Amino acid sequence: MLLRTILAATTAATALLLPATAAHAAAEPTTPPATASISTASTVDTVTAADRAAAAAADPVVVVGGLIGISIAYEPIAARLRADGYRVSIYQLPNLGFGDIRESARALSSYVDQVRAATGASRVDLVTHSEGGLVSRWYVKFLGGSAKVDQYVSLGSPQYGTYVANIVNFLGLGSCAGIVACQQMTIGSSFLADLNAGDDTPGPVRWTTVRTWQDELVRPVDNAALADGATNILVQAWCPLRVVGHLGLVLDGTTYTAVRQTLAGAQIRPNCFAV
Repeated sequence: MLLRTILAATTAATALLLPATAAHAAAEPTTPPATASISTASTVDTVTAADRAAAAAADPVVVVGGLIGISIAYEPIAARLRADGYRVSIYQLPNLGFGDIRESARALSSYVDQVRAATGASRVDLVTHSEGGLVSRWYVKFLGGSAKVDQYVSLGSPQYGTYVANIVNFLGLGSCAGIVACQQMTIGSSFLADLNAGDDTPGPVRWTTVRTWQDELVRPVDNAALADGATNILVQAWCPLRVVGHLGLVLDGTTYTAVRQTLAGAQIRPNCFAV
């Protein structure tokens, strides 16, 4: 049953990639939105011994995966973080993220407590991808995470939903092929209404989002941004020729430089030539 569900979800996502990209090409403006700052990105991307020492002393980092995101898919970004001195663990969503996002958030809460106990840290930093960003926001907003999370960084998370989830019905797969998390990520869902009611950035947590024009699964792309004082980074506002897809956000070198700068509390100047 799980295999059939995975295949249905994968088929739905794949079938939507080309039409979503074509619609995006017709609808997206040619200039970046006002929420993103435009500057000449630095071509220097060095990490000093002092940087690594600071990272080792910083909050442990939990990489929170997305829908169908097995742990090994996040090893590349985790390896980059470890190489830069961070203490890193990967959190794979229960049942590969197919279930209720609120239940995944409760499981994340327990996992964060385990990391804190193992490391002796009072807070962690969360680097999240796709659905993992919604799981983490629910944890912070409703399950006491604001007292245990220092920084939240999301990569391509449909903070306000995605029409890709809405139009799965038209493929004859029913309401998101019966996948609860997909239903919750549809624009206008009751889950998102609850999550986005009030302040987008509650508590003392520092909130950052990263998004890309070429995201195949988050449409409209600006639904990956947050309001209320969050730092919202559009990759192409800094590097107009950089092509980064939804899954590519956890592999892309330029994106990683923005993540590392965010965690270090440094000025955001992504390296357009990073690999």
